[in-house]
Amino acid sequence: MLDTTLLTEKTQKSEEVFNGKLLHVFYDEAKLPNGRISSREWIKHPGASAIVPIFENGDVMLVNQFRYPSQQIFLEVPAGKIDEGENPHQTAVRELKEETGLSCEEMHYVGHFFPAIGYADEVIHIYVAMKLTHNENATDDDEFVQKERVPFSKAIELIYSGEINDGKTICCLLRAQKYLKDID
Repeated sequence: MLDTTLLTEKTQKSEEVFNGKLLHVFYDEAKLPNGRISSREWIKHPGASAIVPIFENGDVMLVNQFRYPSQQIFLEVPAGKIDEGENPHQTAVRELKEETGLSCEEMHYVGHFFPAIGYADEVIHIYVAMKLTHNENATDDDEFVQKERVPFSKAIELIYSGEINDGKTICCLLRAQKYLKDID
């Protein structure tokens, strides 16, 4: 049996040191399970939704997007941050349309994950979109993506070859793969 008192840290003091458009950075002091005080730097994030759009024939729609911090283009599942007043499902529907120009009749929640547990509270909610229809793209003014439709099995191969190396996309595709096996 897990004894959480042997692991849990308690915030003693918290100071916001940066307040940005997306991220808020905090410097905290936390009381450790052994009674000592230690510093913790962490990022508050609004959370995000990621979508695996799957066509009737088994293809998946991915997007190529330049990511500034790593200065490279990644092949990713469509995703985006949860805007104020939105729930994760609403974000998934919006991001699917914005990044791919698709809408869906079925949006299935397949779980969530924490991509940066050592320094951020971000949680990403994963959805599988099915029964897709094409609409008009509605990308944000500062967002540039190129769509790439690939067979689902090839997307999984791209994970293992290292061509897909975005943690979010890896996690989402593997969760979607498990979901598809479970509904067969």
